[in-house]
Amino acid sequence: MSIQLALATDAAHPGVYPDDAYFVATLARLGVHGVPCTWNDPDLDWTRFDAVLVRTVWDYFQRYTEFLHWLDQLDALGVPTVNDSRLLRWNSDKRYLLELARLGVEIIPTRLAHTTELPATLQALQAQEVVVKPAVSGGAWRTLRGTAGDAAFAQAVAALPEGDWLVQPFVAEIQRDGEWSLLFFDGDYSHAVRKLPKPGDYRVQGEHGGSAELAEAPAPALAAAQAVLAAVARAGHAETAYARIDGVMQGGRFLLMEAELIEPFLHLAMRPDAAERYAERLAARLATRVRRP
Repeated sequence: MSIQLALATDAAHPGVYPDDAYFVATLARLGVHGVPCTWNDPDLDWTRFDAVLVRTVWDYFQRYTEFLHWLDQLDALGVPTVNDSRLLRWNSDKRYLLELARLGVEIIPTRLAHTTELPATLQALQAQEVVVKPAVSGGAWRTLRGTAGDAAFAQAVAALPEGDWLVQPFVAEIQRDGEWSLLFFDGDYSHAVRKLPKPGDYRVQGEHGGSAELAEAPAPALAAAQAVLAAVARAGHAETAYARIDGVMQGGRFLLMEAELIEPFLHLAMRPDAAERYAERLAARLATRVRRP
């Protein structure tokens, strides 16, 4: 009997995303039938599926309360998620970066501030170029870059909605050298890409004009990314079916920007062999751990 796997998507990306196409086709050959399902479809019966693989839920941070309720619903129904729902909740709020820093991971220096605390936080960083981003966000959503103390920047910050925000120094190496993404499946390193912003920008996401290319990860980046996953395990999340570790090289050191454990773009179309390895590992995982009557 084949395994029925829901591929959780959002309404803007309702089908199998092109980067996942060969991966999903490989799963089918292995007896895992992947069905794209919009995660917040109120009429969907999730109990039809043996498990839910979170893929293109790229609006979850804009519907965060609803997203957490959806995870609660799946838990109540006994439908497992990949990655595990506990890990998804933990990873959905970027204050996890501060926890990883306490566990020894080198991150971009980060301050957490509520909206009401932002003026004082920025005052302490007077004249420094900084980035302000929501603690729950993705794709550079509501992200601001500017100079602390600049009047126009202060006005933009004052217009931000209530919530928790990360304040970080702007890392010029991202604009000049790009950002590294290292991909892991079941904790094992698979491949890496270097992502570059378009000229004059600092955002590497494709929707902002950024690009990505396959590249050999620098040895310090690989060692640091493996240390990130080890720290994630020490934080109580030992199993990661998939992970994308994003960071920047600065002075020969890899500084963590994000540990993407919810819905990362996995750059599988560039590496069909990686898509096959991931499908094989996921099929084996599902065969032993999916919900059964």
